[in-house]
Amino acid sequence: MTRAADRLAALLAGHFAGNLPVRLRAWDGSEAGPPDAPVVVLRSRRALRRLVWQPGELGLAQAYIAGDLDIDGDLADGLSRVWRSLRAGGPAAAAPPGPRRLTGMAVTALRLGALGPRPPAPGAPRARLRGTLHSSARDRAAISHHYDLSNDWYALLLDESMAYSCGYWARPDDPSYGLADAQRDKLDLICRKLGLGPGARLLDIGCGWGSLSLYAAREFGARVTAVTLSREQHAHVTARIEAEGLGDLVEAELRHYRQIRGGGYDAVCAIEMGEHVGDAQYPAFAARLHALLCPQGRALIQQMSRGSAAPGGGAFIESYIAPDMHMRPLGETIGLLEAGGLEVRSVEALREHYARTIAAWYRTLETRWEEFVALAGEPTARVWRLYLAGSGLAFTERRMGVDQILAVRPTPEGEAAMPPTPDGWSVGGARR
Repeated sequence: MTRAADRLAALLAGHFAGNLPVRLRAWDGSEAGPPDAPVVVLRSRRALRRLVWQPGELGLAQAYIAGDLDIDGDLADGLSRVWRSLRAGGPAAAAPPGPRRLTGMAVTALRLGALGPRPPAPGAPRARLRGTLHSSARDRAAISHHYDLSNDWYALLLDESMAYSCGYWARPDDPSYGLADAQRDKLDLICRKLGLGPGARLLDIGCGWGSLSLYAAREFGARVTAVTLSREQHAHVTARIEAEGLGDLVEAELRHYRQIRGGGYDAVCAIEMGEHVGDAQYPAFAARLHALLCPQGRALIQQMSRGSAAPGGGAFIESYIAPDMHMRPLGETIGLLEAGGLEVRSVEALREHYARTIAAWYRTLETRWEEFVALAGEPTARVWRLYLAGSGLAFTERRMGVDQILAVRPTPEGEAAMPPTPDGWSVGGARR
């Protein structure tokens, strides 16, 4: 009698370059594949049934979230091996399953007794958005799905500043230097690039939990308007403003960026918020940044990028993490910002910094796993384990990037008032 693992290995063999990149362990105890590879554990026939009903990335993700499929060993290592093997196999290997492959899956599932009704959805919340793409209401729902998980969850995952973006690892080889240091140095770098100083007016679009807004006010004396669409974030920022006695310098607003009033800001920043703007909406977003700045005012956009062939986050990310995301190659974003009237003055790539940042979050998740499960349930914790492991690999393997883009609104005469070298960017805007 042919064992389950052997049947599954035979089904998968033609879709990878060389040997299977993982070892399979099926519900009947059988195993197949390289003995030294990470072990993919199919705990029941339901794991295979999920793939019959939902072939591809999303079906695999749902099987993992539900606990029907697991990795015995390092999840990131297993994902990396699978990705490298698919890439080596060429476009056909990574393509969605065609009719022949789907038929093979169904026949194998039939022989293994795995056919049946669609399995119940995993327990983690899945984004189900309605309305016009990137309307204010839909954007609010998309932001809420990810950022309103709970402030307690993010407080457990992030450093004490609650910075949820790529850190700046200025001393990566120093064992005493950690995530909180990298996030502080990122905030400081942004404030210096923007030339902030006492009384400077800063608009922080997509302010998160207020790490940059509060730092700019506390350390540089800037007057900050912090804007978010997340109710949980707004409540947190408001409480922190009061707790730190910064009410005279920081104002938090719950609104869409298209509804921001006024202008004349000395500086505007959007830290990993541009990914949520949308493709068709980005030219208007760039023009809005220009309109919000005073002449010679600076904008800093920290934004993720990826190839034009895969501008979203993928089926799993779109369904469970960040729906309606859109990313593009860095050069295209620069072109859109310049078409909106801004002059780009510098670009700093932070790809390796993000791999380190995500690795730190992943370690926290694993170290404090039971606390995360207690907060949101095991399916949601498994969503985040898969999300962080996969995202870290995307930056490590150069499938995604992240950059700080510094731009300025020139005067009608073309004056930017930017110092000629980076050493002078913060002149007139030093820390207090």
